[in-house]
Amino acid sequence: MGDMSIDRTDTTSVEAILRDELARGNRALSGVAPVISHMLASSGHALVSDAIVARLRGMLMDLACQLIAASMSKADGQTGDIDEAVIDQVADHLAGDSDVLGHLYALAMEGHLTERLEQRSSVDPVLSPLLQELIASDQAAIAELAMTTLAAQSRFTQSQRRMELPLGELPSDLFVAVVKRFKKAAHADDRDRVSQAMKDLKNQYDEGTGRLGLLARLVSSMRGGAVAALELDHAGLALFVSGISALTRQPRDLAVLACHERQAARLALSLRAGGLNPEAIERQFLLIEPSEMLPSGIAAMSPERARDLLGGSALPYANGFGLGAG
Repeated sequence: MGDMSIDRTDTTSVEAILRDELARGNRALSGVAPVISHMLASSGHALVSDAIVARLRGMLMDLACQLIAASMSKADGQTGDIDEAVIDQVADHLAGDSDVLGHLYALAMEGHLTERLEQRSSVDPVLSPLLQELIASDQAAIAELAMTTLAAQSRFTQSQRRMELPLGELPSDLFVAVVKRFKKAAHADDRDRVSQAMKDLKNQYDEGTGRLGLLARLVSSMRGGAVAALELDHAGLALFVSGISALTRQPRDLAVLACHERQAARLALSLRAGGLNPEAIERQFLLIEPSEMLPSGIAAMSPERARDLLGGSALPYANGFGLGAG
């Protein structure tokens, strides 16, 4: 772990170094979109592995299956027998939306990191100590919300192992985008039937019951105690990245990607901006990537200054890769 003392380091120089590291991290992320868009599993691209691409492709195929099944008339009796070529075609069409693709990439990365943390650091993928405490809350509303979140997180881990994603788990803007793309791709003779089926899907959709919405509400319910979500082994990865997102006002998908080893500056600044002291930040680094050097200068940086640096490190590609919304 790097030396956190900056007694002999000028503050301006430290901030310049951190800005440079953020810029390098942004460039690494910007290279992901074109690689993923072409579904290239290149071992030379550190942010894109075979496992991540496999998860992403599986989720695209699963979304395609759900859309096709929903569009079939029950009278057809064909919902259990969908042409694989049609599934591939719809999945490829969905992959043409960079926002959808970017979100699925972040979910695939979250699933991958969740499993890695369980294997390497025994971080529970579903029932973390913090979630247990919230379930045991004497406030009935918080306890119920925590129990519902537990069930949603359990479904997420199972879905990731199967490389699936229920349509209802998409954020509202991406749910609408997926439905629109599917409707637009429908043959002229099928458009009325498909439009009605998609209308039915929209009527059934409720963003608040999805895992991401539940996690956001749970972090919000903690109020000033939300900083507890920034202790990874105590909170679990799902609450950890939702806590980073809430406390630093970054998109949650970006908080997930900050946990990759090439995003050390963003992660360190995010944790400092969220209120962690340097020793606590170092503990998170040891869990996430033990070999990664903690950026110097964090020890003397105020949370306010960390937020300023994060705010000034805009991602020019973010709105086109699923990272433009909170």
